[in-house]
Amino acid sequence: MSSGLPFLSGANKEKTTKKLDFTDNKLYLYSNEIGSRMEITVKKEKKFNYIEVGEGTPIIILHGLMGGLSNFEGVANYFPSKGYKVLIPELPIYTQSLLRTNVKSFSKFVNDFIKHKGFDRVILLGNSLGGHIALYHTKMYPEKMLGLAITGSSGLYENAMGDSYPRRGDYEYIKKKAQDVFYDPAIATKELVDEVYDMANDRIKLIKTLTIAKSAIRHNMAKDLPKMHVPTCIIWGKNDKVTPPEVAIEFDKLLPNSSLYWIDKCGHAAMMEHPDEFNTILEGWLKKVNL
Repeated sequence: MSSGLPFLSGANKEKTTKKLDFTDNKLYLYSNEIGSRMEITVKKEKKFNYIEVGEGTPIIILHGLMGGLSNFEGVANYFPSKGYKVLIPELPIYTQSLLRTNVKSFSKFVNDFIKHKGFDRVILLGNSLGGHIALYHTKMYPEKMLGLAITGSSGLYENAMGDSYPRRGDYEYIKKKAQDVFYDPAIATKELVDEVYDMANDRIKLIKTLTIAKSAIRHNMAKDLPKMHVPTCIIWGKNDKVTPPEVAIEFDKLLPNSSLYWIDKCGHAAMMEHPDEFNTILEGWLKKVNL
């Protein structure tokens, strides 16, 4: 079962995005600092498949509905050298029963993962649906939270999961929808478009995608956010068409302990479109709040 999580492969400096298949037991992250590949083992323990890099304060990354559109490779490369342990678990988005395919169940899964790892408290970093899961986890398990970072998150804006029913079999339409995720449509590589296309043509995945979309609307966070005092970093693309800038402003208004940062010429996937700027902002915020 492929999660759609990306990784870098190949020893040259040209970045190539590929999907991480958790049936494999190795992946490679290219290190710009040392100019070579770093081999990472995919860990499989109980119900959890995940990658883990570095030592220090745990940052758990929660990918979006389609992992290929939530490429955190830049974060996974950068923060282990800064005193953080970066973990990316495969979320059971398409593998749980329909009754457990919802934001609340995914949040419980994250808490189970935190307990499995024996962490006292963690920093959660989520994009899109992953941001919504991180927010809901913060609501349910505040005692487990050191800090929270969200980018292009759903949770307030009901169209964040997509505003139209995916057209099965219409590759060009799906290509356009994938390109709309980014400021620069070229970032939507054929591999990413193929992932979205395959999802739209897989009946079970499509049903679960729509179930998650309904769950996201049902679990609107507007009334919960003012009660959530965990330090929160909001990083947003100024040109996000999926979750427009006013969503970030609303998050910042409702969350009592938040900081809002903008990235220009950037769409829905800031950490993928501008990884260096994203890392600089996140690192600066972590220092500011002493995490």
